[in-house]
Amino acid sequence: MHDSTSPSPPSSTAAKVMFWVGWVLTILPALGLIMSAALKLARPAFVVTDFAKSGYPDNVLLPLGIVELACTILYLIPQTAVLGAILLTGYLGGAVATHVRASENFVAPVIFGILVWLGLVLRDPRLRALLPLRR
Repeated sequence: MHDSTSPSPPSSTAAKVMFWVGWVLTILPALGLIMSAALKLARPAFVVTDFAKSGYPDNVLLPLGIVELACTILYLIPQTAVLGAILLTGYLGGAVATHVRASENFVAPVIFGILVWLGLVLRDPRLRALLPLRR
């Protein structure tokens, strides 16, 4: 039975390449986000110290780790990927704001956000159809 809410793998060669490149670009930031969430949940000393330097108390690590993990899981499920990407955009925007406020390098969360959307656009033809990237 075919689920009409989830895009199926395409039939043309170019579309197949885009689909698989999209999944690779989806997995890369997802692995980083899962690792980041796991560190927040595990609370090693260096993470607690870094959060304190950023002005956050250590009691926010658990909720942030749960939110980050939940958003990433939603992003990896094809039926909820767009919702997950939207939520991750907000989450990563907060990361950018935190790094800017602390006068730290904020390139990593920006790159993660770009990869989140690029991966999703490449693997989902319905989303590509919505974007004004036409010839």
